[in-house]
Amino acid sequence: MPSPSQNFKSKIQPPPLKPGDLLRVIAPSGALREFEAFDRSLEIWRSHGYKLEIIPTIDEKWGYLAGKDETRRAHLAKAWEDTDCRGILCARGGFGSTRILENWHWQTNSSLPKWLIGFSDITALLWSLYNQGISSVHGPVLTTLADEPDWSIARLFDCIEGRPLAPLKGCGWGGGVAKGILLPGNLTVATHLLGTPLQPEFDGVILAFEDITEAPYRIDRMLTQWRLSGALSKVCGIVLGSFTHCEAPPNVPSFSVEEVLRDRLDDLGIPVVSDLPFGHGSQNAALPVGVEVTLDAKQGILEITPSL
Repeated sequence: MPSPSQNFKSKIQPPPLKPGDLLRVIAPSGALREFEAFDRSLEIWRSHGYKLEIIPTIDEKWGYLAGKDETRRAHLAKAWEDTDCRGILCARGGFGSTRILENWHWQTNSSLPKWLIGFSDITALLWSLYNQGISSVHGPVLTTLADEPDWSIARLFDCIEGRPLAPLKGCGWGGGVAKGILLPGNLTVATHLLGTPLQPEFDGVILAFEDITEAPYRIDRMLTQWRLSGALSKVCGIVLGSFTHCEAPPNVPSFSVEEVLRDRLDDLGIPVVSDLPFGHGSQNAALPVGVEVTLDAKQGILEITPSL
């Protein structure tokens, strides 16, 4: 059974959250426009006993961004360095987190590590923290949480409050069983990190990818870049979530996205499991970043290794 690289840097798990903790709400990416869904998600966090502090410019717009880069960068820094804040909730994805990470340095000596929660464009922040040896959560943002099924909402709170997470079941492609370090993210955002200082090392990693509104040829192009870069030769397993609205345009010759995924990944000789319930679909199961997992591609199961 392949194992994580012996040179892998252990991830720091932020302390579990508990009701009464203060969480900061920031908008590091796209401009907020789903206000009703946002408000419903805030109430879910409050109903679990958390105190929320929302940045005063949460509805600011600068083009498609939630404010200028320096403003969004300052909000992230303030939330990260505030010793009273125990976690950071991202309002939505979209685009913009990579812009604020240019010349960015996480201050790791000013406060305890804290949970940062989000997905989609927030992938860049999650992977940047991963490079610092700090775990985070690939999970619903505040414009999507309220529409999650009850089990998914419960899983998110289990994740950040330190309770064990149930295994996730998908479709196993074969390739055996592997243990590795889970690195989930949006395929498009992750692809645009390749070759930059934000690209992690992939030795001993189990990648978990999802995406939305990308035509099959674009998925093909991105996965081909991963193959040509040599990055996929280092990973020990791949998990696939939902690829939502990734159909080809009508009346255009095309493979299906499922055919593209099979063509680009099935010959890698590593365990692959597809159809797990995370991503932009109707279910977005929380996945902790930087934890050890077991991927069983015969049974189609991703299991989080319990923390000691």
